[in-house]
Amino acid sequence: YFFNLALSDLGSICTTVPKAMYNSLWDTRDISYTGCSAQLFFFLPFISTVFYLLTIVCYDRYVSICKPLHYGTLLGSRACAHM
Repeated sequence: YFFNLALSDLGSICTTVPKAMYNSLWDTRDISYTGCSAQLFFFLPFISTVFYLLTIVCYDRYVSICKPLHYGTLLGSRACAHM
């Protein structure tokens, strides 16, 4: 989990920081439509992966805290493999 989350965060950072550094070094504020679409093309999958992983972890913690006796039934090996 943590390795996947770290890679997703690293990917989202690597798509936005280079253009931001370029803009700050050359004192510009514009981006082309193709540059914007390329940045969104690479940024959105990383962010959706982060939200998906955090949703799974939140549900896992919710079940383990609020329904501890049903944890084995709700999140058995089949459900964990499916996630």
